[in-house]
Amino acid sequence: MHALPASPFGPLPLPGGGFRFQLWAPAAASVQLEWQAAGSAHWQRLPMQAASEGHCFVDVPQASAGDLYRFALPNGLTVPDPASRRNPQDVHGPSELTDPHRFVWTDQRWQGRPWEEAVVYELHVGSFTPQGSFDAARARLPELAALGVTAIELMPVAEFPGARGWGYDGVLPYAPEASYGTPESLKALVDAAHGLGLMVLLDVVYNHFGPEGNYLHAYCPPFFNPAHQTPWGAAINFDGEGSQPVREFFVRNALYWVEEFHFDGLRLDAVHAIRDDSPRHIVADICEALQSGPGRARQVHVVLENDLNQARLLRRDAQGQKPLQATAQWNDDLHHAAHVLLTGERDGYYIDYAQQPLAAFGRAMAQGFIYSGQPSPFRGGERRGEATDELPCTAFVSYLQTHDQIGNRAFGDRIDALADPRLVQTARAALLLSPHVPMLFMGEEWAALTPFQFFCDFGPALAQAVADGRRREFAQFAAFQDAQARAGIPDPNAPATLEASRLDRDECEQPTHAQALALVRRCLALRARHIAPRLPSQPGSGRWHVEGTVLYLQWTLSAGSSTGEKKALRPALLQMVMNLGHAPALAAAPPGRVIHQHGCEAHGATAMALAAGGLCVALQEHAHA
Repeated sequence: MHALPASPFGPLPLPGGGFRFQLWAPAAASVQLEWQAAGSAHWQRLPMQAASEGHCFVDVPQASAGDLYRFALPNGLTVPDPASRRNPQDVHGPSELTDPHRFVWTDQRWQGRPWEEAVVYELHVGSFTPQGSFDAARARLPELAALGVTAIELMPVAEFPGARGWGYDGVLPYAPEASYGTPESLKALVDAAHGLGLMVLLDVVYNHFGPEGNYLHAYCPPFFNPAHQTPWGAAINFDGEGSQPVREFFVRNALYWVEEFHFDGLRLDAVHAIRDDSPRHIVADICEALQSGPGRARQVHVVLENDLNQARLLRRDAQGQKPLQATAQWNDDLHHAAHVLLTGERDGYYIDYAQQPLAAFGRAMAQGFIYSGQPSPFRGGERRGEATDELPCTAFVSYLQTHDQIGNRAFGDRIDALADPRLVQTARAALLLSPHVPMLFMGEEWAALTPFQFFCDFGPALAQAVADGRRREFAQFAAFQDAQARAGIPDPNAPATLEASRLDRDECEQPTHAQALALVRRCLALRARHIAPRLPSQPGSGRWHVEGTVLYLQWTLSAGSSTGEKKALRPALLQMVMNLGHAPALAAAPPGRVIHQHGCEAHGATAMALAAGGLCVALQEHAHA
């Protein structure tokens, strides 16, 4: 593992035993450590020694894993460690010392997987299983590996208020959520995944802290920069006076998850909301730290969520292979176009995709971003995005649904509950067989109909405000202009809202869901055999055109860059023809060897009759774009 100097954040084991406790508290005249040995009911209070630039510390030789501790400020407020490794009594309670070497790993030979092999499965630990725990999720991993998934992506697990939440309101970025299990149980999940050949990515939030349990304002105002205001208040200080320790806090956090927990990469939430005007953006620092650290010994990937569509963050080296910064970006453009096409909805930001949605979907499938510099009607004509001509399709993680796009709906409806199943399954199959990195949201493999609603567990002072605010948010939609209709929107803080969002695996026994699952399994097997070995696609090679309700797509695939034994491959032309209309249509048959088709019949020598939702996928080897 990459060696780092001793961190100024969090407890440090001492060479002779015990721990050094440390805190950055530049606004506190003094700080005292309150420490309770495991098994004792007595709290000891120790003064902390001031160090440079507002840091303070105290060594406790007799401290050991399992002990509790917290920091006492001059006004009597006691706070957990902002770099706590475990907070078993939730965000307001004391922190707990952990032994980072307690867990015995079995993945010593694991080197990760090339990004070209990625098939991502996003899951929320708390609702993925009835138990909602790391251990219960681990027990389900063999099913995902057998399906053809190669990477799971955990929604954020940093400690958040209460026992229910999506994870984006975390306030202790180093502490795994205690309601899900211990740090060792999270490590066991990662270790088991690696044993099955699965990468594990972690969603992390570096653009804000949650509204409950963040005590940094009380003793460390430099953590925030009031010059930048965000929906959550003053932005995290990545570029103002005193920002260097803040930058280090988050760079080390990224390394912590990858090094100590063996994660294979991170998904950085909403980097467009990270306010950083410094010469070098914090995202660049994080990418470099991961590449020059753990990335030197194994495959480590960074995926962005970035509404700005900044292709510059996804650039490759001169050979078009190795990412210079981030590996890929979530491709909301493709989702939005597909959603408009499949459902006909045009509210809010969907208006940007309402004109010729089939062509918009084709453009996204062919080249990644739809908005690569064009004016956005939703943003009042503001130009959005950058050109993707130099990027392979593997720079885009693409999907028909995510936690956001389901859970931000009033009732958490999934796409399979909103649109024609024939067309949804065809769009899903096309995505799984495309050169993009496809992502499924948990349950999507069997076309789950269980909702995924917004849920949280805030204290009484905040809970009602969150519920009222969510209902006000939907007042702009025609269906919710009536107060009685808004009152029917589920209360995020009610335990029943989480319970309604848990996956129902009994659905798989129903014929329509079993058929959907079989189609996904078949497509992923074909992807592993025919598509992944020929990735990445050649940058800028995607082409599309539309004839009525028929979409034609093609990409030039390379000979592949993945590691491992494989036959020598030459570039090939991957071609798709699909009918995303509700009536049958005639189409030209794609040249080459057909690797998948459904809803297709030959119609003469060079044509096909496509049923509604018909799809044909072919590979033409030795072809050129």
